[in-house]
Amino acid sequence: MSDKDKPFKQVLIIGCGDIGHRVAKIWQKSGNSVSGVVRSEAGLNTLKQLKIHAYQADLDNLSSLLDLPCKHSLLYYFAPPPAKGVQDTRMTNFLKSLTQKNALPRQLIYISTSGVYGDQQGQLINEQTPVNPQVDRAKRRYHAEQQLQQWSKDNSVPVTLLRVGGIYGPGRLPLQRLKDHIPMLHENLAPQTNRIHADDLAQVCVAAATKKTAGEIYNVSDGSNSNMTEYFNTIADFCGLARPPLVDWQEAEKTISKGMLSYLKESRRMDNSKMIKELGIQLKYPTLKDGLKDSL
Repeated sequence: MSDKDKPFKQVLIIGCGDIGHRVAKIWQKSGNSVSGVVRSEAGLNTLKQLKIHAYQADLDNLSSLLDLPCKHSLLYYFAPPPAKGVQDTRMTNFLKSLTQKNALPRQLIYISTSGVYGDQQGQLINEQTPVNPQVDRAKRRYHAEQQLQQWSKDNSVPVTLLRVGGIYGPGRLPLQRLKDHIPMLHENLAPQTNRIHADDLAQVCVAAATKKTAGEIYNVSDGSNSNMTEYFNTIADFCGLARPPLVDWQEAEKTISKGMLSYLKESRRMDNSKMIKELGIQLKYPTLKDGLKDSL
């Protein structure tokens, strides 16, 4: 396929960190030009080492976004929202920059979070389940989704939303937490949780650009069901570390961080059948045990 015949001019990854590096590698192998946007000098140097065309920008500063090569690109947005509040003002700035300079991409793929569904009390959920974000971090992600869907409608640019569970892989295991013997809830109290290996998430991101996914939402997880305490215990056993001490809710409120408590208070199981069927995904790591050996 000649450059003229390609559906997009290049691949551009906003927030090109670990997942962005993995996505870029797949596209590079197929002969596509990949550019990445990061905020820090360290991130910039890493992109250069990986032979990814590197750009530095600050999503909190609209003027720094105006020279990015977004026009006619396949655009991935992996950047996190601000740390506080219930709105993603970074997404607001970015979308404003696209329309202000008339630099619309061919397609935009956004990594969101399964947290937008809120607490489902352990029930199996699919993409038709009504959203119910209950904590600020999830509300920020849902605000980004809403902005993207409206922007897509206004500008006729297809947007695909990937609602992702927890991500694990190299550099993403809670080893220090286990070494520090930080408590976890008793298993009968622990919430149902969902996860995906970083490599499998990367292949989902690529598949979302090669299939007809315009306007679609996909729940992204490996489909294996377990609870949060089982997750920590499995990693501890695999790595030869002590399992975390177990506490009840009363003690957890005193000893577990507010951030972790917010995850422990939400329980849901994600149905990934739409992802598997429509995106043609064959998971490399369908269970946590499958993925741990390649995560150390």
